[in-house]
Amino acid sequence: MGELDARHVDSLPTSSSSRPSVTIGSSLIPIINKLQDILAQAGSELDVSLPQVAVVGSQSSGKSSVLEALVGRDFLPRGCDICTRRPLVLMLENRLPKPDDDRTEWGEFRHLPEKRFYDFSEIRAEIQAETEREAGLNKGVSDKQIRLKITSPNVLNMTLVDLPGITKVPVGDQPNDIEARIRKMVMTHISQQNCIILAVTPANSDLATSDALQMAREADPAGFRTIGVITKLDIMDRGTDARSFLLGKVIPLKLGYVGVVNRSQEDINKNCGIATALAYEDKFFNDHPVYRGLSDHCGIPQLARKLNEILEQHIRMVFPALKADLNSKMGTVLKELQTYGKPIESKMEQGVILLNILTQYCEAFAAMVDGKSQEMSTKELSGGARIHYILQSIFVKCLEEVDPCDDLTDDDIRMAIQNASGARNALFVPEVPFEFLVRRQIARLLDPSLQCLQFVYDELMKISHACEVTELQRFPVLRKHLDEVMVKFLCDGVEPAERMIGNLIEMEVDYINTSHPNFLGGNKAAELAMQLLKSPQGVTDAEGQTSQTSQTARTIRSGLLNGLLPNQGSRPQPNNENHVSSGTKAWIPSLFGSRTSAGESMACRPFGEPSHSESMPSIIHLKEPPSSLRPVQMTENKAVEIIVTKLLLRSYYDIVRKNIQDLVPKAIMHFLVNLTKRNLHRTFIQKLYRENLFEELLQEHDALVSQRKRNQELFKVLEQSVQALEKVDFDVSSQTSSLGTDVSIGLPRIPMTSAHLHMTAGSEIAQVSYRPFPMPTMTKSTA
Repeated sequence: MGELDARHVDSLPTSSSSRPSVTIGSSLIPIINKLQDILAQAGSELDVSLPQVAVVGSQSSGKSSVLEALVGRDFLPRGCDICTRRPLVLMLENRLPKPDDDRTEWGEFRHLPEKRFYDFSEIRAEIQAETEREAGLNKGVSDKQIRLKITSPNVLNMTLVDLPGITKVPVGDQPNDIEARIRKMVMTHISQQNCIILAVTPANSDLATSDALQMAREADPAGFRTIGVITKLDIMDRGTDARSFLLGKVIPLKLGYVGVVNRSQEDINKNCGIATALAYEDKFFNDHPVYRGLSDHCGIPQLARKLNEILEQHIRMVFPALKADLNSKMGTVLKELQTYGKPIESKMEQGVILLNILTQYCEAFAAMVDGKSQEMSTKELSGGARIHYILQSIFVKCLEEVDPCDDLTDDDIRMAIQNASGARNALFVPEVPFEFLVRRQIARLLDPSLQCLQFVYDELMKISHACEVTELQRFPVLRKHLDEVMVKFLCDGVEPAERMIGNLIEMEVDYINTSHPNFLGGNKAAELAMQLLKSPQGVTDAEGQTSQTSQTARTIRSGLLNGLLPNQGSRPQPNNENHVSSGTKAWIPSLFGSRTSAGESMACRPFGEPSHSESMPSIIHLKEPPSSLRPVQMTENKAVEIIVTKLLLRSYYDIVRKNIQDLVPKAIMHFLVNLTKRNLHRTFIQKLYRENLFEELLQEHDALVSQRKRNQELFKVLEQSVQALEKVDFDVSSQTSSLGTDVSIGLPRIPMTSAHLHMTAGSEIAQVSYRPFPMPTMTKSTA
């Protein structure tokens, strides 16, 4: 039986005019393998699709035999049941032996860094042990990958993923939906556009119903990235062959098919080596009358060359997009990492960071109040614009819409005037009812003024919450203390503003300045009142406003013309023939009694002297006054007094209202808004910038610390990946410009034909020949 070194590569003759030889996959595939190692550090957090070859097939379809033949070593677990229970990422790296190397082949696991396995039986044992650690001792499966890198001078550079075989019937502790789980796992890998699908199908089964080809068609409907592998060609029924499938006449694939011969389980049990198996395969195809003319579609060496070439060209095609994807992810991670800030180590750094945060917070607050914020909204009012709206559009307009006489009826005013007259009738409109009524209306201005102050306070609190300094998000304790200081500071500002507003209202209530130049005055009010009584249409006062008491005037005037006073039309007249007639005489009080005799006056008779000429009249009894008295008689004088009082009320109230509309916003802005902008930073420094508080205030969330550490690791991984790609960027850009299109495989091809490859491909492909050695009789493959 020949040894493995039968796969040596003859040296190529070179001439002085020929260029240095190149190796297929010598530049890019090792870089992808390196990226596999680098990105594996990030686990599943970085979703980067790297070019690779996924091996798909049903259970016992010969996948493991194909992989071992590509490597040239026995290293995979074997058995009659399911053997591949976790995805195995197999990175093959070609390394030419050096003169002083004692060992030229070894394997390295990603989970056991810095440890090399020179004995491939130990690699098999470690794969099995690692599978059991994750998937259990029975037949369970797991989607967690095992990463194995094999370095050897006898392999071609490529990355393969051995996926669990598709099974139909659960065995051992496998769940009932084991087939669905494995199919989902397989589809997750082969659905990636950067994945080349190696669909393995045994020749002794119905190829048209192959599970591998069926799933490959689902993931790659056009068949542009699927290579079909037909195994166990030596055990097909006699008289049948796979020529039609190899030529793509049954199920066309753009990348074509390759047929191989596997070792049987008996050969494996007899320790028949890979070299012997390859020699048997070569003799089988050369001697077979059908496959002899299909040398481009048969044999492990042809499959290795095809995989290597396709993978290399595929990498060149997707290389720019891969680099752009890594750069984009690195930018995203860096941006997120910047939001977390750098870890703080010294007291000096703590002080600098705290001072910067306080300063930025105050600057952001002032900018929002002044309308200079960089994040200005175009959808709604915000910041200082809302405060201005509250002061002008809500407070000022609300006061303008208030009529001081709305809640005063004519009876209320008449009652106040009559009460102010005391026990005598007033000759003029008394000042007391006017001052009493106007003070009551001025006092009503206090509530809206305080409400306006509360609204502005609420807006300042909203602005403080909207001041999101980037670094402030890192420190929840500091944020809490900032809010507490802010609330206390604004409350302290509200108190003097509230006192000032109260004083303004008290000042207006305390002193009624009837000498104000804009005040209407009594004489002017009386003239307007008389005009109102004479004109039912109303007149325009000195300020150009139509009096709202014209309705009262029209009512009074109508009563005078009809001989009735308001509220007298329905009152019954007393049955007294000496009753004063209607008209103006009704306004004159009676000075004499109405009952006298024909000859003398009742008043001339001595008190108590009986009258002999007539009988004594009955005694007149007065009704007792009720507990609550309201005058029911309206006189023309009273009507004039009511109108005059209303005019004076409106005139003076307008003066006070304008003062309040001007002074209350000024008080709020001075004592609350502007004071906050001026003194907030100094208050923060006094309350928070203390060395003994640095450590407490700058405590970070545990989740933030762990996330920052994780992002630092991700950024490091991405940075290493980009740097790895930078090394070959120039080589790719210089070679892809001259790439053509290989119709046979549908991918950009390296500028060298197959014949040229045999002339220039170096130690991997060129002149691949096997030394002749005795061919032992081999049992046909059964597994």
